[in-house]
Amino acid sequence: MPSGDSPEFSVLTTAYFDRLLKKLAPKHPDLVERFEEAISILATDPHNKSGKYPIKKLQGIQANEGQYRLRSGRFRFRYDIAEREVVLMYCGLRREDTY
Repeated sequence: MPSGDSPEFSVLTTAYFDRLLKKLAPKHPDLVERFEEAISILATDPHNKSGKYPIKKLQGIQANEGQYRLRSGRFRFRYDIAEREVVLMYCGLRREDTY
């Protein structure tokens, strides 16, 4: 694939992810913008090889459970990477009293 602005990875969502996003979006208008930002990051650098993004490989998590986490503001996106596909599994809101 030629270098440039074309994404290297396809970003897909699961039905569960879609339900979570649909449920959260009405109460959190900034979620749509965060989701679009997440897609552009994950399409180009889901392993965070550049070190520029708040992405963490989670320990003790099996495939199909969201082995990676991307932080975007108060939102967390969990995903798996398979070949050239990124599959978003979970999107959630970090509560203020989490820590």
